This record gives sequence, C-alpha cells and structure tokens, in this order.
Amino acid sequence: MRVTVERAALLKALGHVHRVVERRNTIPILSNVLLRGEDGSLRLKATDLDIEVTETIPADISEAGSTTVPAYMIYDIVRKLPDGAQVSLEMAGDASQMQIRSGRSRFMLQALPESDFPDLAAGDLPHRFTLSAADLKRLIEKTQFAISTEETRYYLNGIYLHTIDVSGTTMLRAVATDGHRLARVELPAPSGSDGMPGVIIPRKAVAEIVKLVEDGSESVVIELSSAKVRLTFEGVVLTSKLIDGTFPDYQRVIPVGNDKMLTVERSDFAKAVDRVSTISSERGRAVKLALADGRLTLTVTNPDSGSAMEEIEVDYDAAPIDIGFNARYLLDITAQLDGDTALFKLADPGSPTIVQDREGASALYVLMPMRV
Repeated sequence: MRVTVERAALLKALGHVHRVVERRNTIPILSNVLLRGEDGSLRLKATDLDIEVTETIPADISEAGSTTVPAYMIYDIVRKLPDGAQVSLEMAGDASQMQIRSGRSRFMLQALPESDFPDLAAGDLPHRFTLSAADLKRLIEKTQFAISTEETRYYLNGIYLHTIDVSGTTMLRAVATDGHRLARVELPAPSGSDGMPGVIIPRKAVAEIVKLVEDGSESVVIELSSAKVRLTFEGVVLTSKLIDGTFPDYQRVIPVGNDKMLTVERSDFAKAVDRVSTISSERGRAVKLALADGRLTLTVTNPDSGSAMEEIEVDYDAAPIDIGFNARYLLDITAQLDGDTALFKLADPGSPTIVQDREGASALYVLMPMRV
C-alpha cells in the first residue's frame, strides 16, 4: 500500500474513528485503525465490537492495499504534523510495519494484517429514514443528560427511540430516564419510520453521534433493525449494537393530574437554585421550594456548613406547597428548556413534578421529589 493524503482530511477522519477505540484493550487488533487505500480514496475503520465507525476520504493511491496500525498513535502523529502538510502512508517490506512520511518527518508503526480485523456485520436493516441533523441533535441533546449510569439497570443506559401515535399524528420520540428524572422529546415522524421497532441506543453510541452531528452534516440517514442501528453522515458511517432489553413503560411515570401551576423566569430561577445550592452537601444536594401567593422561597440547610435562602417572584396562585428537589437535577432540566419561562406542574410533596417550556411543548421532563 502506498497512499498520499492531505493532513487536514486525514486528521479529521482519524478524529472521528479513533474515539471509539478503547485505550486499554486485551485484544491488540482492537487498539488499531484499519486503513484501506483503493479507487482514489482511503477508508478508515475502527471498532470496539459494539460500535464501528468508518470514514472515506479522497487520497492519491500509488499502490492499493490495506493494513491496521495503532489508532491513538497515528492520530497523535498526524495531529502534530504542520498544517497544510501532505502525508504519505507506505507499507515497509515485510508488511509488519507501516511508514508515515511528511516533509522531513519519518515514523515507523507496528502493523497487524487486515485479516485479523473484526467486522461488525450489520445484517439486514429493514427500516430506513432521513432526519435533519438539527432534529437528531435536538432529540439527543434534550434527553442525553437523563441516561442512567447504573450498570445493573442496563436497559436504562441509553436513549429509547420509537414512534408513537399522538392524537392521530405519528411522532418520533426519544426518552431517557435514570429513575430520578425522565426526559421526553418528540417531533413529527419522518417518512419511513412508521412501524420501526422501539430501540435503545447505548450511551457511548449516543455520545459519538452528538460529536458527528456537530461536525456539520445537513442530514443523517438512519437504518435500523431490532439489534443494530446505522447512521450515515457525510462520508462517515456509524454502526452500533443496540441494548438488548426492554425499556420500562415510561408513560406510567408521567403524571396526568398535576393541577398546581408554577410559571417562573427560567434564568432567574436557575441562578437562584445555583446560589443557594452552594451550601448543600455533595451527597444530599436537596433544595426546598416553598410556594405561596406569587412567591417562591428556596432554602438549603446543611448541618455541616450552614443554610441559605432566596426569594423570587413567580406566577403561582394555587394552595401553598413545600417540595424538595435535587438541585443538580433542577439545573440540568432548566438548562434544556428553550424559552424564557419554565412551567412546573405540581401535585403534592411526594409526587413527581412535570417541567416544560409551556403547555404542549415538544420536550417534557419529569422530576421525582426529595424529602427535605
């Protein structure tokens, strides 16, 4: 193999693919990136056996061929080469090493044959639809923070993507929960998504998708089965296994009878929560909300360090109520809202509360209270 490629293109492609490689690997080939030069292009591929990312970039191919080299090593080398450089990749005589040349720099990397590299065969992916990159980014960013990190409840370690009928309109809905809070975002279902199975996209794949979306694709083609999902961006293809589990019936968690309406200036509220929570302990982080007649009093008491209180004016005319929440969760949710105001629908101090921009907003959050 003898390939010449622009540093900028190679660096961007390596930046996309090397992230899925685990830094500590018991299987040496999984530390490597596969490079295949043919037909005027260089194809790069990396995998951790759960996620596979491939990218194809233009290249000058003097001699077609393929090999695999350490992903983080080649990424660091190319990153440190000067801007505008041309990079030459060439197999040494016995194919156990690859030479990287650029200007006066020479590097020799240990190589492993392509035949050892695993292929995450996607199989048949019967459901296919296209989403704008902005819509996909919204679905993920508004729910990602609520993904559970508790490995024992593995079926909560991702975003549940499914279609659902809402008042006669089919919606594509993303849901994530960790048992303490729930995030639900929906948008009109794109053509081709009807009848798709409900799938749980794992946390690591979700993080990679966000980074790829931010790199400027206009739209994303999504193909899926009940076991795998494949997303095609401009020149980049991400294939991931799905979480093999049943997402809980989240609809039962979303309360319907919450009749106490609180409307608050989102920014003022978030800043007040942030200020009083300075006193809270890392373990507890509980903030008490006392509501009465257009006034909200936020209180934090920490036996070890003291207490804090702040009062803000709000729109609230229901019966007085005292309710406690995790301050961090309140800040996470208010950060996801788009509008200037936040609508809280409350029931009683022991029941879940709904938070959204306004009635009927496409993003809805449910927050479990804390005892304070």
